[in-house]
Amino acid sequence: MRVMKLPKFNLPVLKALAVIAVVVSLSACSMFRNKHNSLDTMPVDALYNKAHESLEKADYAAAGKAYERLIARFPSGVYNEQAQLELAYAQYKANRPDDGISTVNRFIKTYPTNKHVDYAYYLRGLINFDRTGGAIERLLKRSDQQSRRDQAYNLQAFDDFSELARRFPDSAYTADARQRMIYLRNVLAQYEINVAEFYLRNKAYVASADRAQYVIEHYQQAPQTGDALAILARSYLSMDQKEQGEQVRKVLALNYPDHPYLDDPKWPHPPSTLRKMVPFSGHH
Repeated sequence: MRVMKLPKFNLPVLKALAVIAVVVSLSACSMFRNKHNSLDTMPVDALYNKAHESLEKADYAAAGKAYERLIARFPSGVYNEQAQLELAYAQYKANRPDDGISTVNRFIKTYPTNKHVDYAYYLRGLINFDRTGGAIERLLKRSDQQSRRDQAYNLQAFDDFSELARRFPDSAYTADARQRMIYLRNVLAQYEINVAEFYLRNKAYVASADRAQYVIEHYQQAPQTGDALAILARSYLSMDQKEQGEQVRKVLALNYPDHPYLDDPKWPHPPSTLRKMVPFSGHH
């Protein structure tokens, strides 16, 4: 049997062929990958599915990138509308509150009749609601810590939830929004009480009376209303306005008969030095 001889190639030729083969292989893989997986070439449904899958896996950075590309490439249509809402949520979860608020506001302005616009109002409130408190405070449920921070975002969150409840009273998100409003109302009221107590301890009685009066007028259903009445009574008596002080004390006794001020005219007492040293005590 005669064996055919294979052609011989010298070493430089073999090296050149190997390099060419690798380059062609890599180019083919790259073309295949770009054709099927690139955010710039995917059809809208595939791009949305990719973004949504990342969102469900809690990969919020990847989800945000895919949603942003979808919105840029397909500036109209149902995928765009849904992508904007889910982008806002991804930005919220990725701790990008400013971007989330901007995306929500743009959605509300652009699609005011969208069937999910109530969720947009709710999400805006949620973003602002979570901007004030720290993770440890949320874990320990320490609302007193929140009441000692700047209240701008809490006020904005309250307004956001209030607008949702006013515009969409039957929304699936309204019940939760109202519960958060109650919580925020109490935090805001406690903040005013903290300031009023500070003024009272420093003998700024006009200022303490003004803060207490504000709580009474704006947060009537808050549990801090009793404290506000007590501080107002003490402020009046300290300013030698005994008649007004006694009138407020009677109102306090009628509505809050167990309030400590009724038995202790020096209430509220300043926190002790030891109390100030306790972490998360609310006196820092």
